[in-house]
Amino acid sequence: MIWWVMLFTVLPWGNRPSDDPLKGQAHGAPAMPRLGKKFLITTAISCLLWLVVYGLIASNVISFHDMAADMAEHDKMMESPK
Repeated sequence: MIWWVMLFTVLPWGNRPSDDPLKGQAHGAPAMPRLGKKFLITTAISCLLWLVVYGLIASNVISFHDMAADMAEHDKMMESPK
């Protein structure tokens, strides 16, 4: 998920439209898309972000167990008769 979000963030970086587009080519199509370079940048940024998220989860700064317990408690309160 992180990789895909970063890919769509990185794709527009450095795009310049072609001065003389070929027949059938969109006028806004980039002259040099550099997709390989953008995939590597996306992968590097995603790895760093993944490490941050993993660190937050492993250190219990973000606790999915606590979130689930809070949601279950909220559901019980909503179901109880008034």
